[in-house]
Amino acid sequence: MASVTVAVALLSLSSCYRSSGQTTAARALGMSCSAIHKHHASNRCYRSSHNTNAIVAVETNSSTIDAANLTATSSSESYQNYDRLLPCPSHKSTPRVEHLVVSEEGNVLEFICKSVHLPPLYVADLIQFGAVHYALVCPPPPPSATEKQIRIFKEVTEPSVLRKRASIKGKTVQRAQKTFRITSVNEVVEPGMYIRVHVHPKRFPRCYEIDWRSRIIAVTELYVVLDKPAGTSVGGTTDNIEERCATFATRALGLTTPLMTTHQIDNCTEGCVVLARTKEYCSVFHGKIRDKKVKKLYLALAVSPLPTGIITHYMRPINMAPRLVSEDFIKGWQICQLEVMECSQVPWPTTAIQDKYCIEDCEWPSKDYAYECKIKLLTGRTHQIRAQFAACKAPLIGDSTYMAAAVAEMANPGLNPFGKYKKDFSCESEKETAVINWIAQHGKVPSVAIGLQACQISWDDDEHFYKAGLPWWRSQMA
Repeated sequence: MASVTVAVALLSLSSCYRSSGQTTAARALGMSCSAIHKHHASNRCYRSSHNTNAIVAVETNSSTIDAANLTATSSSESYQNYDRLLPCPSHKSTPRVEHLVVSEEGNVLEFICKSVHLPPLYVADLIQFGAVHYALVCPPPPPSATEKQIRIFKEVTEPSVLRKRASIKGKTVQRAQKTFRITSVNEVVEPGMYIRVHVHPKRFPRCYEIDWRSRIIAVTELYVVLDKPAGTSVGGTTDNIEERCATFATRALGLTTPLMTTHQIDNCTEGCVVLARTKEYCSVFHGKIRDKKVKKLYLALAVSPLPTGIITHYMRPINMAPRLVSEDFIKGWQICQLEVMECSQVPWPTTAIQDKYCIEDCEWPSKDYAYECKIKLLTGRTHQIRAQFAACKAPLIGDSTYMAAAVAEMANPGLNPFGKYKKDFSCESEKETAVINWIAQHGKVPSVAIGLQACQISWDDDEHFYKAGLPWWRSQMA
């Protein structure tokens, strides 16, 4: 059976194969993943590259891989010339994700090298970064898949074929399609298994610019409190678990056991984050969040003032940016509530400060003053403060995602189909078109920082109470 890619050649559709983000031991493959001590028959692989949109055939020979022997000389001249992932490059690579289906048992590193034409050192780096994922059974292809891709998917998921695979006995097909990270260059792949390779992971160069030790607020036997810098990821991304706050804080403190993420704040947000030192306390802290025993206060730097009091919106329950909110109740949408405790006028950040923290110039028409708001979150939705403030015509400084939409709506009232001046639609398809158009008004992801800081965190009735340092915009006032 030929192995093929079962995904479209456009990166934007790679979300159709979204990973669960879980890291598992090698044995999670459902078979022994110790080093292979024999050679396997050659694999034939067909793939559809995101770069070329072409289908090519290559031959692979699988064998045991010793990570210690992966030297620079192991790369054949026929491979593309890729740099190592570390040190972090100064340039951004064009996004590239490859989707593969395995035809014959073999070694994962050898399979990827030959299938995607990458040198062993680079593939080993990708595995270290958590950029390679697998599923025991290939997930369904997206609606835009070709007839051939759909045909191959049906072939590898045919019930008679699946019944022969010992690794998925006792599992539902849906469970077997769940994706996990591959954690070792010595792991084994088997026929019918799906492999996703993030060839160019999202990078976080700011991690290497930070004095991480100076960002530590507190260290206890159970947890560490970090004043997270903007432009960094707390727990990593689907394709990069190396360049994250938990990793760099662990190294800065010289800890032998990696710190664990207990909660998230956006990459572009700075401020208090709690990292657990044990699995047990990680579970305990999750329980405190679930039971609403953890209190968080934020400072937001908005372009317009907001009155003090509780602001309520309803957020569309779709797990992707931008997050859409409505002032009116919509069945199935999640309630979003925050309390503006204080709002004071402050100077607009100077050009020097904006340049230092890579603040996006989002072309807000008036830049005389900004407004610093202290906020208490009553619900904890993703992008909640950013989306709610933008809906109130007070987007956060530097928030290129939501300010672009706010500017567009100022120029064209009624553009937001969920806003105050929303139009009446004659049919559902007309409204769907308006929603798509509204989403398109939102801008790119902020590169480093926006006007948002998790300034304070406490739990157990303030028995544990911590504050972050001055937010970036206060440095011009100090």
